[in-house]
Amino acid sequence: MVGSNAPLEPGDFGCITVARSDQGWATIALNRPERLNTLSIRLRQELAQAVRQLEADDAVHVLILTGSGTAFTAGLDLDEWESPEGPAAAAYVHDAVAALRQFSGPIIAAVNGVAVTGGVELVLACDVVIASDRARFADTHVRVGLLPGWGGSARLIQRVGLHRAKELALTGRLFTAQEAAQWGFVNQVVEHERLQEVAQAMAAQMLKARPEDLARYKQLLDEEAALPFAQALSWERQRSVQTNAPVSRQAIHARLCALLEKLK
Repeated sequence: MVGSNAPLEPGDFGCITVARSDQGWATIALNRPERLNTLSIRLRQELAQAVRQLEADDAVHVLILTGSGTAFTAGLDLDEWESPEGPAAAAYVHDAVAALRQFSGPIIAAVNGVAVTGGVELVLACDVVIASDRARFADTHVRVGLLPGWGGSARLIQRVGLHRAKELALTGRLFTAQEAAQWGFVNQVVEHERLQEVAQAMAAQMLKARPEDLARYKQLLDEEAALPFAQALSWERQRSVQTNAPVSRQAIHARLCALLEKLK
């Protein structure tokens, strides 16, 4: 494997795999199964490069993120904790969540197994989460005397509410995919064997819309989530006027006819 400081060439991946579909989505699989897909510096570098490449690819509009083997990811690789590249295994230099946020289209997490600590932060950074019935989750920062640094605490509150977030964060306990679904932490739980099928079907459903509309609506929702409710309403109105006013009735009619034809 190439050292963590070596420059990456396009497609030069060893810690992840990338598969493109001709239907408009791509799948990134974290690929260190022998280490529970721990997020080494090298893996995070590859993830950032892959996302940049996919964002620049005019044929890719939805991203599916999953893991190889039995784990989604067990978080940072602690063998690199005292890295010369920066503190905390260079977590703030090579930020996996920031890497994902380079992709403007929808990101679907297909959680195939355990997601722990940094793995929970990756899950929370995705737009839709589909979990295998074998998936398990734990935010164990408090158990090892650390605090999240990729936005995990803020997104956990946003996802499940303050009181549930405190329960999960302050106990660090493992919780099941079924519990996660009940709390709104994940969107749905499916049989393990159907995980990729369901994630791809959701990607295909999203891609019935125009790619630029997917990216624009995702951006609007993310912007509104960061605002107080009254400001969110005002921002929606402003963006709506900017987007909707130039659209002609004929264009809407043509899109509606195309949609109805697909529904048949």
